Amino acid sequence: MLRLGIVDCDTSHVYQFARRLNHKDIEPEQWVDGANVVAAFVGTSRITPPERIAEYVAALKDAGVELVERPEELLGRVDAVLVESNEGGVHRERATPFLDAGLPVFIDKPFAATAVDARALVELAARKNVPLLSASSLRFTPGITSVRDDPVLGAVLGADVHSPAHLHEANPGLLHYGVHGVEMLYALLGPGCEQVTCISDEDGDVVTGRWRDGRLGVMRGLRRGASGYGFTVYGEQSIRAMPVATDDIYRDLLRVVVPVLAGEPSPISPAELVEVVAFQEAALASARAGGVPQALATP
Repeated sequence: MLRLGIVDCDTSHVYQFARRLNHKDIEPEQWVDGANVVAAFVGTSRITPPERIAEYVAALKDAGVELVERPEELLGRVDAVLVESNEGGVHRERATPFLDAGLPVFIDKPFAATAVDARALVELAARKNVPLLSASSLRFTPGITSVRDDPVLGAVLGADVHSPAHLHEANPGLLHYGVHGVEMLYALLGPGCEQVTCISDEDGDVVTGRWRDGRLGVMRGLRRGASGYGFTVYGEQSIRAMPVATDDIYRDLLRVVVPVLAGEPSPISPAELVEVVAFQEAALASARAGGVPQALATP
């Protein structure tokens, strides 16, 4: 049984994960085996109000999680770490001491705020030979995972996705909430995007990525009117359009995270972890340039 520690508690994910892993205050069909959250460092936040963080921490305590005063106190107490900061720009700083100590790390969305930070994290994990994973809770929903290698669809030739895309200055552009849509797009198309164009205004974003093989992926970020998650996939044999339900997203994510932290192969390559961040970075640059296409900053 893996002992997990949490770093930063400014997202509801901290107690959503703890309840499922610790089998506490949630229905058994949501339980995930193989790990327990045993300790957490509350940290600080530029995004979530203190009163909301206090609610998350209270729920963590109810799930049997011990609080520590400093993140380094997790060393020696845990087998792996969940970095849960809402702000992507602090993730490299938060995760580095644990990767350096040889601990597997899951970094919640967004993985990082820049491709430079993303590359530094995957390179450190590779040097230390430890697992590193980051993913949106929308990436592993059954509707999304059923698309790849579906003979009814045939080869995926392109995809459109939609997702809420609320903004926050501490997570500029798609990093704050549009990352869910970006992750869905990558789950459907895989890596290989080379250029991004983004048209953005107060109502939302329309982001078009061109893949090296000529495929197009479109992500619509919603900030006005009806909201939700969904996709349309254009296959060689058929087209599929469907909404994405969010009822089981945390359970489905943890069913991937726990085995990876335990040493099983990750479904997301290090190169794709970096590319997802580079996509968001290029989309922001394109939006700021009035929709001028931007190349991804990938190796």
